[in-house]
Amino acid sequence: MADAGTQLRVGRLTKAHGLKGAIKLELYTDDPERRFVPGAEFSLQVPAGSPWHGKHLTLRELRWYNGHPVGFFEGVDDRTAAESLAKAILWVSHTDDEAGEPDAWYDHQLIGLSVLRDGVRIGEVTHVDHLPAQDLLIVRVDAERAGGREVMVPFVGAIVPEVDLEAGTLTVTPPAGLFEEVVDEAAAAPVADLTERAVEGEPEASDSADDRDE
Repeated sequence: MADAGTQLRVGRLTKAHGLKGAIKLELYTDDPERRFVPGAEFSLQVPAGSPWHGKHLTLRELRWYNGHPVGFFEGVDDRTAAESLAKAILWVSHTDDEAGEPDAWYDHQLIGLSVLRDGVRIGEVTHVDHLPAQDLLIVRVDAERAGGREVMVPFVGAIVPEVDLEAGTLTVTPPAGLFEEVVDEAAAAPVADLTERAVEGEPEASDSADDRDE
């Protein structure tokens, strides 16, 4: 279970809606009625240069237009302010007594899982990147002489159909070439080249304590 204060990613602001500060939302939660209630406070993931960096948003109201969620937030009163928030990712604090959502995992649960393809281990999850369009699993390949090379795997159902936390595994059905190119390239590289890269110091994956809520 997640520690108190864990941050869960619950949505992304996509674009301004109308002239009064409303913003269209992409939801990353199966329980919007619980997450998006008047007074709910969200921390923001935005670039360091954004005027919203380090700030929070408080929801005034969530409405639905033609089946799409639209949020109204305190302090966002015109289209200019709404446009400045486009692509911002919304996070909320999780408490230990909250029930989990189906098919939702925290980053710390995913990191360290063995990655299986056709029942055979091919690597290990080392990091989770949260991008505006989708999440990416960073997988360190086990292949001989791969030299710790990493592959970015889109965290979508078509490519990652199963996560088994009890077994400590994650099953992938990647498109052709996603892993083979890394393995083949590493196998073809001269040992000297691999040694040289190691000396120069390729960047290694960093751990993340961020949590995911889909």
